[in-house]
Amino acid sequence: MPHAFDVLISEVGPRDGLQSVKATMPTADKLRWIDALYAAGVREIEVASFVPARLLPQMADAAEVVRHAITLPGLTVMALVPNRKGAQAALDAGVHKLTMPVSASAAHSLANVRKTREEMVEEVRAISDLRRDLAPHVKLEAGISTAFGCTLQGLVPEDEVIWLAAQCVQAGADESGLSDTVGYANPAQVRRLFKRLRAELGDKAGAAHMHNTRGLGLANCLAAYEEGVRTFDASLGGLGGCPYAPGASGNVVTEDLVFMFEASGITTGIDLQRLMQARAPLLAGLPGEPVYGMTPEAGLPKGFVQQGARHV
Repeated sequence: MPHAFDVLISEVGPRDGLQSVKATMPTADKLRWIDALYAAGVREIEVASFVPARLLPQMADAAEVVRHAITLPGLTVMALVPNRKGAQAALDAGVHKLTMPVSASAAHSLANVRKTREEMVEEVRAISDLRRDLAPHVKLEAGISTAFGCTLQGLVPEDEVIWLAAQCVQAGADESGLSDTVGYANPAQVRRLFKRLRAELGDKAGAAHMHNTRGLGLANCLAAYEEGVRTFDASLGGLGGCPYAPGASGNVVTEDLVFMFEASGITTGIDLQRLMQARAPLLAGLPGEPVYGMTPEAGLPKGFVQQGARHV
C-alpha cells in the first residue's frame, strides 16, 4: 500500500452521496467540501460520476470537479464510470482511478445499467483497453455491487459473486472489491466472502464498500479488516446510501469508521477533528439534508489523543 498508515479510507460522499439525494450541491460547495476532506488527511476521494447530466444533474459538473481535485498534491482522484463513453470523459478530465459498478445480481444489473453481467464484463474489457491506450497509469477497479444480497432478486449466490469478480480481473480490472449495495450483509457473511475473494484474486482483491442500513456497517467493516481488507469506502455524514430504505443511514459514516479504527490503534492518517469540521461545507451545500454519525454527535472521548494524522 503506497502510504504509511494501516488502512486507507476512500471517501465516496461527493459521488455516491450526492447522486443519492434529490438536491444538487453547487459546484463551489463541492470544491470547498473536497478541500476540507483533503485538509483532514483524506487521500482518496471518489469525486464524481461520469453519466449523462439529464439522468443525474447532480453530476453535470463532473469534469470541473475532477480538474480541481487533481490539483491537490498526493490525492488519488476517483470517478465512477458505467461505460466506455463515461470512461473517455473521465480520462479526458484527468482522473487517477476509474471505478465501475458491476452487479452480482442479474436483476439489479439490468435495472441499474441496462446490461447483463456478461455485458458488463465486456464493458470492463473495453474500458481497460481504452485506459491502456490513453492513460496506462490510471487504475481500474470493478466494484461488485449487490454482492451480499439484492432488493430485486433477494439471495445472490456467493459462487456467482466470486466468479464475477474473477471475470472482471481477467477482463483487465486492476482489482475487484465487494459492495453491500442495499445493506443486507452481516459479519459472518462478510468474513466468508472476503476470505473467498482473497483466495481467488490474491492482491487484486479490493475494497469493502459497506452500508449501515440495518446498523451493521461498522461491524461489517471490522469483519472485512479481520479478513485482510485494508481499503474501506465511507461517506462523510453517511450521506447517500440505499434508496430502498428511506430514512435509514446509508453509507458507512466516515467519521465513525475513522474513530473505530483510530481508537483501536489502527491508523488512517485522517485527523478526526478536521474531519468533523469538513461537515460544515457539506451542510452548507445541502441545507436541510439529513446527515448521520454517532461520533460527531457525541464528540471524542475525554482524554482521547490521536496519533500520527496527516497535517496539510
